Amino acid sequence: MSSTQQSPQIDTDAKVYQWINELAHPETREAALLELSKKRESVIDLAPKLWHSFGTAAALLQEIINIYPSINPATLTAHQSNRVCNALALLQCVASHPETRSVFLQAQIPLFLYPFLHTTSKTRPFEYLRLTSLGVIGALVKTDEQEVITFLLTTEIIPLCLRIMESGSELSKTVATFILQKILLDESGLSYICQTYERFSHVAIILGKMVISLAKEPSARLLKHVVRCYLRLSDNPRAREALRQCLPDQLRDSTFASCLHDDKSTKHWLISLMKNLELNAGQSPLSS
Repeated sequence: MSSTQQSPQIDTDAKVYQWINELAHPETREAALLELSKKRESVIDLAPKLWHSFGTAAALLQEIINIYPSINPATLTAHQSNRVCNALALLQCVASHPETRSVFLQAQIPLFLYPFLHTTSKTRPFEYLRLTSLGVIGALVKTDEQEVITFLLTTEIIPLCLRIMESGSELSKTVATFILQKILLDESGLSYICQTYERFSHVAIILGKMVISLAKEPSARLLKHVVRCYLRLSDNPRAREALRQCLPDQLRDSTFASCLHDDKSTKHWLISLMKNLELNAGQSPLSS
């Protein structure tokens, strides 16, 4: 290769560093956010490059804080939403990476996203904002690391997820339920939720409402996470006793038979749940 030719990798690296430098300057930040968010899947170690470069974390947080005034009253535009979601996509990249995850938590960056999860406007810019913010938390819990759950349990993430599970779009509900599922699958998370009747009943009431809603508008993907949450709750003796009384009838009968027809894992979880609760339903929940 001649000295005048550069490898595509070197060329890409140079561009990435240029865009990262451009994040520090308000006049070039928006375009750099867009380019870097497009590249976040393909650039190896983008997260450490972002985190360890001067001023980048501050620039990303500034993008988040800048739209707080547009949340209440709810005036967020599609353009504002797209721009901040590009910044959130880069934070998700940092949250996902093993080298930067701990410092991301130590800096308490998820807390900056919670105002977005508090929003209730049904407009597309707000829905996109909530979904992308949930994606950052989802990327954290996907790692199955104790440190993540320990951090989240000190915050208000459970009530925030429960509210979205009750009133969000199908996609937001799915991610919020996945986050709750991951918290429950951790021993400390299950213990925390089952520690008081108020916490358990709040979770059980929302899950019950979701089952009733899913009976009207089925979603196999969402149902999968709901059933897994119920199954995990049934591992706790006190919760198991309560669930025997409050498990929705739709999970005991054949309501979801067709929805689960090709979903072996959810069918298995539902059967395990019935065994745990020692419920002998008049009809198998999986026969139509």
